[in-house]
Amino acid sequence: MMSLVRLFNRFVVSTARLFDFVLFTSVLLLFGHLRFRRQIKSIWPKQPVTLGPKIVLFMHFDKYGNVRPQIVQYIKELAESGRSVVFITNSGKLRSKAKAVLEPICTSIIIRNNVGYDFGAWRDGIAHYNLPQPHTEELIIANDSVFGPLRPINAMLGAIDYNKADMWGLTESWQHRYHLQSYFLAFGKKALNDRAFRKFWAKVRPVPSKRYIVKHYEIGITQYMLKYGLTCAAVWPYDTLISMIDQLQINKLLTFKKNDYRKVDPVSITRKMHLLRVRHAMARRGPLNPSAELWRQLLQSGFPFLKRELLRDNPTKVEDVHDWIHTVQHELGLDPEPTLVELRMMLKGIAP
Repeated sequence: MMSLVRLFNRFVVSTARLFDFVLFTSVLLLFGHLRFRRQIKSIWPKQPVTLGPKIVLFMHFDKYGNVRPQIVQYIKELAESGRSVVFITNSGKLRSKAKAVLEPICTSIIIRNNVGYDFGAWRDGIAHYNLPQPHTEELIIANDSVFGPLRPINAMLGAIDYNKADMWGLTESWQHRYHLQSYFLAFGKKALNDRAFRKFWAKVRPVPSKRYIVKHYEIGITQYMLKYGLTCAAVWPYDTLISMIDQLQINKLLTFKKNDYRKVDPVSITRKMHLLRVRHAMARRGPLNPSAELWRQLLQSGFPFLKRELLRDNPTKVEDVHDWIHTVQHELGLDPEPTLVELRMMLKGIAP
């Protein structure tokens, strides 16, 4: 009898939680529909501009209206690759110094309210310039959620081949549902001219919920394209990164000699813990976030970035992230200093 009572109580609690979630989501969605979707405050230059056949909509946020030097370098390399860069800031403002740096390298600068997160900004850019235009061959949407580029991005851009896939990301994730991670997405002519592209962006609303945005827009855009028969690919495929973690690496960490200091060294222990964590996920078919858990393998295979969230917050508690400076500087011969400059301004209570 007691077990039936417990089951009933659990059912009531679960139903109540589900109702609360559905009600909360419905309220957020209604709020998103009531808000004005267009949140643009100003556009530079005031006169109309002509965008080239390859376009980048680059989303930015900084509450003070600054633009980090690494982001300027990233945008500069995108522009030097022959792409028209539309810089869209959700900061609601942009300092004059930042404008002076951006204007020579950007085709357009859009300042908008901080509404709708990244997808709200990209949607405003797409709507304002009525993209794609008949001559548009490629559209890239990207954001400033990375440190870097640590190395030139020309090889990364050169790896995007629209003969092999219609839509590209840098990394792909199987968390929740398969999707290309949205900090960098590239659409070729076939994807841009498919009704799926216009239909998706017509549905984007400024919903004030990051969870909703991730589920319906970040994950949703890949799933939407796939359902319409378009093909998707990642420059750094998930299975390739996973395959880099082989049994030999585990053996090196598990076969310490009797008096080997690494058996008690905290740094060595964290390296072993992380490798085992990844191997456990592989054994359980558990999806990992490649831009976090597989950061080392990404860097070793030519990835030019580190995710800001990983070094700033490390929300998934990646055990070996302390190795990033050594990996960047001593293993790869790259310069960690530009990233350290930014971390000095943002870290609280932890070291890099």
